[in-house]
Amino acid sequence: MTRITTTFERLQAEGRSAFVTFVMAGDPDFDRSLEIVQGLPGAGADIIELGMPFTDPMADGPAIQLAGQRALEAGMTLDRTLELVRRFREGDSDTPIVLMGYYNPIYSKGVDRFLAEAGAAGVDGLIVVDLPPEEDEELCIPAQKAGLNFIRLATPTTDDRRLPRVLQNTSGFVYYVSITGITGSASANADAVAPEVARIRDASGLPVCVGFGIKTADSARDIASVADGAVVGSAIVSMVGDGKSTDEVLGFVRSLADGAHAA
Repeated sequence: MTRITTTFERLQAEGRSAFVTFVMAGDPDFDRSLEIVQGLPGAGADIIELGMPFTDPMADGPAIQLAGQRALEAGMTLDRTLELVRRFREGDSDTPIVLMGYYNPIYSKGVDRFLAEAGAAGVDGLIVVDLPPEEDEELCIPAQKAGLNFIRLATPTTDDRRLPRVLQNTSGFVYYVSITGITGSASANADAVAPEVARIRDASGLPVCVGFGIKTADSARDIASVADGAVVGSAIVSMVGDGKSTDEVLGFVRSLADGAHAA
């Protein structure tokens, strides 16, 4: 039982979907990033995805790429990302934290060392977008043994032949990418998403959260009405990039959370 599993069980009992936020660790700097992350649960976030800044974020659109650049320029590292999680845990022992990013920084640090430090810091799960199921021995299986959920992405091109391989070692929840392309590039459509969510949920037995293309309270509500969770990243990160205050960012998050929770 991880915080992720406990959270979904609680939300299911309450009859509502999860609202999941993505922010980049260290954007625009460590202190401001920590302030935003600390405020997310109070603004309605049920699960927090925390980006690990990387120099070559191939799956991300301009907003998240720029967020990563700002964080790196401000001195953010993988070690400081784990420190941010530790600082967050000083005041919040319940909200799940999922680190999301790319394998290179983890590989450079060393898988065993990373997993030990991530678990000790209070990380609950990982989304590593450039490790396919064929590479599960690299990180997925060691992460599961270390008590961390390994969350896999499914996409509109994941057909019935490929899906079992994608799901074979997935835990916590499945992240369904609602559109083809990079983050922030289009808008999610609930009618198109609904049958895919049902197909993946039936195949996995896990909650299915939908991300990419959710930018407004209305779209968060629409997606949450057909999924177990709605994920918003680029729209939040863009507000940070535009220089909005922490209160403004969290106010926007609250409006999205209200939409998702109204489904």
